[in-house]
Amino acid sequence: MSYKCSICSKCPSAGKSVSHSHKASNRRFMPNLGRHKIILDGKVKRAYVCSSCLKSGRVVKAV
Repeated sequence: MSYKCSICSKCPSAGKSVSHSHKASNRRFMPNLGRHKIILDGKVKRAYVCSSCLKSGRVVKAV
């Protein structure tokens, strides 16, 4: 599976997960991706798109 948005190139980032005792462990922040049919350059194409691109209107879903 692709972990990168086709429109904005959002990809996983790294950071720390901090517990109540403040012990830090490594983790990954994954983007909220979904595989959608979108209209790109006048053609219908399947691509991985993040939810923020869908909500902002950067992408038009094909019906």
